[in-house]
Amino acid sequence: MLDFSKDPHRRYNILTGEEVLVSPHRTQRPWQGKMEKVPDGERPAYDQDCYLCPGNTRAGGHKNPEYEDTFVFVNDFAALKPDSSNSAFERGLLRAKGEQGICKVVCFSPNHSRPIPEMSVEAIEKVVELWQKEYLEIGALDFIHHVQIFENKGAIMGCSNPHPHGQIWAQSSVPQEVKKKSRQQKKYWKKTGNSLLKAYLEQELAEKVRLICENEDFVALAPFWAVWPYEAMIIPRRHFQHIGQMQSVERKAFASILKDLTQRFDRLFETSFPYSAGIHQSPTDGKKHRAWHFHMSFYPPLLRSATVKKFMVGYEMFATPQRDITVEMAAEKLRSLG
Repeated sequence: MLDFSKDPHRRYNILTGEEVLVSPHRTQRPWQGKMEKVPDGERPAYDQDCYLCPGNTRAGGHKNPEYEDTFVFVNDFAALKPDSSNSAFERGLLRAKGEQGICKVVCFSPNHSRPIPEMSVEAIEKVVELWQKEYLEIGALDFIHHVQIFENKGAIMGCSNPHPHGQIWAQSSVPQEVKKKSRQQKKYWKKTGNSLLKAYLEQELAEKVRLICENEDFVALAPFWAVWPYEAMIIPRRHFQHIGQMQSVERKAFASILKDLTQRFDRLFETSFPYSAGIHQSPTDGKKHRAWHFHMSFYPPLLRSATVKKFMVGYEMFATPQRDITVEMAAEKLRSLG
């Protein structure tokens, strides 16, 4: 009989149709690889050299207002532009197509030193409210078919500015990860008439081994198919497609569980825990997408301590994702840090 805690095995991701190799016996191997440097000391509440602090001038030459809670602006160095060419190119086996879009930066608060786990629930709720507003406004534009809300936290995740902030990239096409999740959820919806993630959440609530924390409206868990060592997902108990449909009571509950989960991350290795986090929700292409179930994923890279990082190299790059520490072990650790 398969023993998840000892035997190498493959786990199936119901949202993408892909698999991850789990090798639990490798947790005993010694580590002599790279160790990341832990950031030094406390940051000030205001940094005169920070491009995102209130009243400061950004690298693109624009001056920030003296904002008091959240602040959003069009990225001065955007990866996507609304007025770029959308023409197609094809020559033999070479194909390309112009991509239009909008990129925005969302400053979570005027405080340079206070990331989400250190913000109040009320302050985080204002961030969620801004996410809602931006999703609905940008998504209503004719040429925008997908809105991606995300945060890269920490220098080792490629974050170019330590001021707590996230980004919104909206574009004219639907990205590959979203297409995969659309396909899998639609397939389950056609077969059962139910939400794939709602059915999955019911099973996780019954088994309890991968749960991290929960409240009346949301559940944070370590997904069965997780790739990153302490990967987590927040799923609403109610089935809805996008953040614009989140009710006021759910908005507060979402802010609360965001704080709860990220504080547990920080307690795990007693450091400001780095991660990439992203909201996955229905595209804005005018279709109903009834099968879509809103969720938010967290991909933290730390493996054994605040200085040892998980790298996606070798086998992971050329074959399939692989992890050593089991999802159940990771969930138990995070659950115990409440």
